[in-house]
Amino acid sequence: MGVESACLMADPVEQGPFVAAASAWADSGFAGIYAANAQAIYYLALRLLGNPAQAEDATHDVFLKAYRKFSGFRGDSAVRTWLYRIAINHCRNLLQSWNARTMVTNADDVVWERAASRGDSPLRVLETKELGQRIQRALDALPPEYRELLLLVADEQLSYQEVAELTGQSADAVRGKLHRARRAFAAAFAPTA
Repeated sequence: MGVESACLMADPVEQGPFVAAASAWADSGFAGIYAANAQAIYYLALRLLGNPAQAEDATHDVFLKAYRKFSGFRGDSAVRTWLYRIAINHCRNLLQSWNARTMVTNADDVVWERAASRGDSPLRVLETKELGQRIQRALDALPPEYRELLLLVADEQLSYQEVAELTGQSADAVRGKLHRARRAFAAAFAPTA
């Protein structure tokens, strides 16, 4: 039973703010936008932040911000591009915050285990987990601009033009920086083997 179904069956007196919010999302069509994009936004936040718990929180924050501004969405770009812009800006702000610079977390690697544990052998799970950690270490070693470009083009499969719109650059500038980013990633990834 979905959230909307449960909301309709509940006693109206007992319906709290969560129920009202879920109902508003369903009425606005935003629930479909969330369903279609939540995983991609989470993955982008995870790669930018490097912490599953922070990425999950960031994903919720991104969709909350998007919902609040949804009525002002002009449609100049695709909804997905608009959500990515919000996610990138939010993750940048988190990385620049005092907590990100001074706090040490004990985040575990549940996300890698969950991604690899779909019936694979324990050896395959371990290999996938180690590969994911190597990729994340190489991405963490890159300048933030290079990391963003690689994630948007390679992982999210956005076109050069879409990335240019997101980053406020020309498509040619994105192409050139992406070339340098790929070389920097290869150099950072090689020593982790």
